[in-house]
Amino acid sequence: MEIKKFKKDSAYKGDLPEGCKRCAEGGKMVLLVTGSCDSGCWYCPLSKKKKGKPVVYANEKKVEREEEILEEARSIDASGTGITGGDPLCEDAYTKDIEGGDEHVISQAEQTAMYIQLLKSEFGGDHHIHLYTQSTDMDGIRRVYNCGIDEIRFHPEIKSWKNIEETEYPLVLKEINDEMDISVGLEIPSIPGKEEDSVHLLNELGKLVDFVNINELEFSNTNSEELKKRGFKHKSEVSSAVKGSEELAMRLLKKDFGTDLHYCSLAFKDGVQLTNRMKRRAENIAKKEDIITDEGMIIRGMIETENGRGVARELRNIFDISEELLWYDKEKDRIECSLPLLRHIHESLDEKCYGIEVYPTADALEVERWPL
Repeated sequence: MEIKKFKKDSAYKGDLPEGCKRCAEGGKMVLLVTGSCDSGCWYCPLSKKKKGKPVVYANEKKVEREEEILEEARSIDASGTGITGGDPLCEDAYTKDIEGGDEHVISQAEQTAMYIQLLKSEFGGDHHIHLYTQSTDMDGIRRVYNCGIDEIRFHPEIKSWKNIEETEYPLVLKEINDEMDISVGLEIPSIPGKEEDSVHLLNELGKLVDFVNINELEFSNTNSEELKKRGFKHKSEVSSAVKGSEELAMRLLKKDFGTDLHYCSLAFKDGVQLTNRMKRRAENIAKKEDIITDEGMIIRGMIETENGRGVARELRNIFDISEELLWYDKEKDRIECSLPLLRHIHESLDEKCYGIEVYPTADALEVERWPL
């Protein structure tokens, strides 16, 4: 099969998995259902606020109510969801509050299945859901399959790659192929120095799956010490990707493992998947006269003042403008507004006025400001 170049140095051979196609469009919500995991992969990039914790995040929003998952999916017009962790099928128990004040303990697989049912019930069968796991527990796999999962991606621990035939993965993959109408794949990082183990893994399991995704290894705040300890270096001064990871992935793509192959670069994840998702969200949540950049960021005006709520009300009365154009942000304790409007009126104000650029996320993280 011919290797086809994709955006931002990504490449694939055969067909792209459906989940990857929708990710590339920015149409996949990322639903982290737990930070807990039964493994301890030294290269795991999960942040400190999520790693090992029983938390739920829909994209960048911490979830306290199930409705918030649906709200976040609507905010990007999600055509699907990628369910991740931690491990969505890990053995850790999850305590759920039930209406009436009672509590009972359910498995993480049961909790994950409930989220799948929630999404499928709200958005229908065309809402494509893929799930990442290391688990070989067929009870948990059957549970999420029966709730409508469309695609499952296994991530075997690196220490098992060189003797993967001695693990439960071959039997589990055969069982899934016999029992279930579902797309099954492997997803692994491209780790320099582990080419022989990678080839062995893919030779043993390649013919049992529909696809293999190979991700460029990356430095993060939580794994950088482990990566440096093992001698890994940055690809460049401006990249958090690991030097040599892309080259290994491309060598793997040139081999025949009896399945479709896809190399996903870090630049693709940040510059295509994330950017397109940001654009979709920005278009849905932008205020009147917000400016949306090519990267999906939002530009608006900001006024720093004490008694922001009262000043906002006063300014709307003085200039006869609506709350759509000028409002008080309670969480940030400041006034935000249309930038064109603020440029027009700022010289008549005593308060400090700025242009700001923020992410179109639930927390509206500010990345830049400049005085007017």
